[in-house]
Amino acid sequence: MSKEFIFKSDITDSDGLLNEFFQKNDYFTSEEKSQITRAWNLLVEKTKAIIRSNGEPSYMHPLRVANILAENKLDKETIVSALLHSALKYEVPKDVIKNEFGENTFKVIQTTNRILNIPMNSKTIHQSDAIRNMLFAMCDDVRIILITLADRLDRIRNIKHLDHEYQKVLAEGAIDIWAPLADRMGMQKEKNEFEDLSLKYTNPAVFQQIKAIVSQKKEERSIYLQNAVNNIYKQAEKMGIEVQIQSRAKHFYSIYQKMKKRNKEADELFDLLALRILCNTPSECYTLIGIVHGLWTPLDGRFKDYIAMPKANGYQSLHTTVMCEGKALEIQIRTHQMHNMAEHGIASHWLYKKGTNKDLVEEDKLDIFNRLQKFKENLLTDENSFSTLKNELLGDEIYVFTPKGDVKKLPAGANAIDFAYSIHSAIGEKIVGAKADGKIIPLTKPLQNTQIIEIITNPNAHPTETQLNSVKTSKAHQRIHSWLLSNDATFSEKMEAQKAAEKAESTLNDDQLLHQRKKRAKKNEVHPEGTKKTVITEILVQGERNVLYNFAQCCKPKFPDVIEGYVTKTKGISIHRADCLIYQRIPEKAKRSIQVEWKIKE
Repeated sequence: MSKEFIFKSDITDSDGLLNEFFQKNDYFTSEEKSQITRAWNLLVEKTKAIIRSNGEPSYMHPLRVANILAENKLDKETIVSALLHSALKYEVPKDVIKNEFGENTFKVIQTTNRILNIPMNSKTIHQSDAIRNMLFAMCDDVRIILITLADRLDRIRNIKHLDHEYQKVLAEGAIDIWAPLADRMGMQKEKNEFEDLSLKYTNPAVFQQIKAIVSQKKEERSIYLQNAVNNIYKQAEKMGIEVQIQSRAKHFYSIYQKMKKRNKEADELFDLLALRILCNTPSECYTLIGIVHGLWTPLDGRFKDYIAMPKANGYQSLHTTVMCEGKALEIQIRTHQMHNMAEHGIASHWLYKKGTNKDLVEEDKLDIFNRLQKFKENLLTDENSFSTLKNELLGDEIYVFTPKGDVKKLPAGANAIDFAYSIHSAIGEKIVGAKADGKIIPLTKPLQNTQIIEIITNPNAHPTETQLNSVKTSKAHQRIHSWLLSNDATFSEKMEAQKAAEKAESTLNDDQLLHQRKKRAKKNEVHPEGTKKTVITEILVQGERNVLYNFAQCCKPKFPDVIEGYVTKTKGISIHRADCLIYQRIPEKAKRSIQVEWKIKE
């Protein structure tokens, strides 16, 4: 899907272009070719007089979108929908599309057209609404998301003629929305291309620097990789395993991320090369990882098993990084079937099979569709709610375990509160503490992959606004928000006041808005000490009540002492005075210190 194909025919020769399309994609039957031809002729008839800003006929873009999808050998109905995905904009009658190509094709075209006409150029609540509506619409038919991704990919491939600022807008959209969405759909090649093109237009200097370094010493790199490949072939043959090995340089955006993470220039990085080993069975994958680790020393912490625990998009593979001839070499090992899924993602379920019907994707088995269907039933009324949803759908995920060994999949950055709600809302509402691998952790600390999480509850506990602001999953956010609205009068009053203020501010001009905000800031200024009576009730741990804690006997802190918290292994949070010598001498104090404060009632 990500391999760009430039048509050689004259762009004004519509028949020549279609013939070239069929030569390139020769898997259609005569009947299917006939229907695709009718769709193409209808498109050309309605758009031949419309010239885009780059000087080409308007029908070239839909043809390239169809070609991107045809490279994945998608079915005739998807190709027709791709050709006509913008037909309604050019006033093609709805009845013509329905009568010629069927009701289902019309629905795909109608929804895709609606999505692609949503403006998403500003990072505001309106953008959040637009993306939300787009995602929800997509879950009605998987072909909508495939066409949308192909449309956006072709657009960002062809933005050279646009002004620099608009290039940046489109490039930022590619990295914020389309690359993560392609990744969620399992389309690794498309994700990589979205990321690389985004980097090209948001940071062209770095892009060109990486491009120059990757192209340097090409012959030397080829010899290095060939030696590694020969060693693997030799050992695999001894074990009777038939393998296919592919070598490659990593894509530019991946290198850029490593540069930022390690604060190094591209020419200072060594692990820019990678091998992919394809075999026939999962058991052979594990045998091959043993062969690889026998040939070279693996780097600590760089082995990942996505076969035993696949990603949410269905991706499966073994990943490792080894030191080969003094250089870090990344190696992926997977079966041919896993590779097909990794390359095409959800599109691999729609691959055309000659002489049979298309193999329809089982949408109910794909995680993103299950989540979208659930979220479609809920009303998300604020930007924070939608931000939580977007991050959960499009971000990375982690796997953690219950004490009984059940696996829970959560978005990266999720904490123990999210975990508790993933088990049951009643557990989330009563959480007061948590353990990770047997050690007490702060409730808001992000969980790590493969941790065993144990939840501590208290029947008197309840959700708090601090919890609402710390969770990463939409389920936890929605449940806490609903509980607070129903049970916390202060919270519901604050929400009503906030809505009223936002509504009032929407009618103000810039000067009035600035005056209003200054007035609000002055109102919220802290009163001088002693003007209000305070009563000490308890300790807040990272803003949370009902967290297990005790006062250290070495310093016996009392209000208004400045205090510090320390996470013990078995007794919860130990509260010390900040100047306590015992506390200051605790080994690795910084790693296990936690924010605590006196709770005061005015």
